[in-house]
Amino acid sequence: MLSRGEDVEVNALVARGWNISAIARHLGRDRGTIANYVNGRTEPGVRRPAGPDPLDRFAAYVSARFVDDPHLWATALFDEVVAMGYDRSYPSFARQLRLGALRPHCEACTGVKGRETVEIDHPAGEETQWDWFERRHAPWGATAYVLLGTLSHSGRTRGVLAEAMDQPHLIEAMDAVMRRLGGTTRVWRTDRLATVIVPGTRDVQASFAPVAKHYSAIVAPCPPRRGNRKGAVECGVKYVCGRWWRTMTATTPTDAQVSLDRFLATTGDARLRPPGRYLDPDELDALADGQRRPWPTVGALAEAEVLMVLPAMPYPATVEVTKTVDDRASVAFRGNRYSVAPGLGGVELTLRHRLGTGTVEVFSPAGALLVSHRLAAPGSGSMVRTPEHRAALEAVVLSQFSTARPCDRKANRPPGATALAERARLMGPEGAEPTVDLAGMAEVVRLAFPGTTVVSGPGVVTGEASA
Repeated sequence: MLSRGEDVEVNALVARGWNISAIARHLGRDRGTIANYVNGRTEPGVRRPAGPDPLDRFAAYVSARFVDDPHLWATALFDEVVAMGYDRSYPSFARQLRLGALRPHCEACTGVKGRETVEIDHPAGEETQWDWFERRHAPWGATAYVLLGTLSHSGRTRGVLAEAMDQPHLIEAMDAVMRRLGGTTRVWRTDRLATVIVPGTRDVQASFAPVAKHYSAIVAPCPPRRGNRKGAVECGVKYVCGRWWRTMTATTPTDAQVSLDRFLATTGDARLRPPGRYLDPDELDALADGQRRPWPTVGALAEAEVLMVLPAMPYPATVEVTKTVDDRASVAFRGNRYSVAPGLGGVELTLRHRLGTGTVEVFSPAGALLVSHRLAAPGSGSMVRTPEHRAALEAVVLSQFSTARPCDRKANRPPGATALAERARLMGPEGAEPTVDLAGMAEVVRLAFPGTTVVSGPGVVTGEASA
């Protein structure tokens, strides 16, 4: 089979008057092959099949089965045609299905794949798109939940790491993202998050409606199974995962947040955008011949967007997490530790923080309030301990001290009388302490060695031969 390039060369050489034999010698090909291409009997780039397609005989049956079930598994269909005489392997069967385009197109399942698409106009300052991405096995030993918010017009993206994806953590993360963006847009575009949209409908959750009102925003859910409607943030997720997450060196959530903020404010905002996407055709035509319009950056486009001012305080949602008390009578929260009364080591307690306040409350498993602490700066590594907890913990620690000398770990300490009595009770006569009968041993020696004088004393047996 000749390649496209060789076919072009053959055509040019024929036009110059070369004969078939000369062309075959020049290309190192068989003369018959060149003749077939010159005479049009062979199409370039298409290999002539060695024989008839073995699936042709079953094509009508296969098509009928796909009418019955467009999603019929190829393995199940393969078993059916084998029973009817198909004698090739499954890989050959699957390849022939694909090349013959026998499986019908299903629009509902394919989505936008294979269809025409069009760019959606996003006015400046009009829409923010939201989406989560999560990554298991983060360097700090837990799952990383990252909320991204993208300005649809400029593509500026900001992200915040959260401890969970429930509604209070979502609200807290959204507020943090919007403050990093410098404001909020008039529309929030989300997919059908159960924390925002009532499943199966386009209605906003009753618990989330006050949040949107607090920021004066409109919630616009994507149509069902049409996540491409928020393509700006989908591209942001792909970009952040590929460029930041895969190369991140942070080992704690606090360091990861600092790394993400730095990456998006530098590398993310430095991305270039084609000017034709943001200028009218008349503005482009007004440029002089040969003049090149500079490509704007994401950061420059975002600075030109006019966003609505955010409220002074975030929406007062209550964030709740469960933490375990350590051996220092404290629990961890947002990179700091907060004290509890001693004696609760290993117990799981509930911590609650109302957004906009400066306190964190610790509750028992039964729901009783144990203590309320002032909130330390997140990630500062502080130990917040009340005077009462400090005094109680010091009393417990000091009461455990001892002035006695350490035990002698190498001293000889055989079983005592109590232990021996207990062993005798458990084992009977076999557990009694072994004794030596000196008189009996002396009699054995005398009988074994006649004429030997035996002198016995307490614990000693000696002997000497007679003259």
